[in-house]
Amino acid sequence: MSPMADPDTGAGASPEAVIVASGLGVRFRRNRGARRSFKDLFGGRRRRSRTGEFWALRDVSFEVRAGEAIGVVGRNGQGKSTLLKLVAGVLLPDEGRVRVRGGVAPLIELTGGFVGDLTVRDNIHLTAGLHGLSRREIADRFDAIVDFAEAGDVLDTPFKHLSSGMKVRVAFSVVSQLDEPVLLVDEVLAVGDKAFRTKCYARIDSMLAEQKTLFLVSHNERDLRRFCTRGLYLDGGRLRLDGPIDEVLERYNAEHNPEPGD
Repeated sequence: MSPMADPDTGAGASPEAVIVASGLGVRFRRNRGARRSFKDLFGGRRRRSRTGEFWALRDVSFEVRAGEAIGVVGRNGQGKSTLLKLVAGVLLPDEGRVRVRGGVAPLIELTGGFVGDLTVRDNIHLTAGLHGLSRREIADRFDAIVDFAEAGDVLDTPFKHLSSGMKVRVAFSVVSQLDEPVLLVDEVLAVGDKAFRTKCYARIDSMLAEQKTLFLVSHNERDLRRFCTRGLYLDGGRLRLDGPIDEVLERYNAEHNPEPGD
């Protein structure tokens, strides 16, 4: 089946699009700790907000082609992580739709997808298996995952007992060995020592060379400019600008990081 014939790519999507978002909207309730009930998710979509509700995202639309590197820019609380969760499929929209052709490798929370009571060894097998790797493929890549994370001494340690830095090492190492065409990264590269970040950067470079698609949420302009050619600027839950990363960062800085005396 051709990409355009795939119903999940969305009507009117370009044949090269791997992600198509149309009119995305997500609503949370302040008085419920930003949680939504089962009824909220499946009881019908209502456009009118009730008391205590707010839209984390509203009317967000874009397309992403294979091999693009997208930097998601904005202040805290403006919908960046929510957008990545929608693309990852771990959050459902109240309005609109998002379709991804192929799978995603999400590194969007420090311990996302990892079970605290299981050992590092078991988590590697579990997470890689859930993302479609066979037992043989996991066995073939296991040593590379462990070596990259430098986790040989903690393989039989419960994941919850690892330091924050080691959790990131293991999570990134597993996710970067998956065959998924889309990589989602949310701020986690800010954790860990410089030497490991350098390894992560080199790994991302190699993944981009393989024409994988990158979604990167970061407040680090150096990282955004290094990896990304395109930016999405979110403010107040709205997509304010979709364009070259330099233009997006210039707009963001002009609005929220003005020069002294401006």
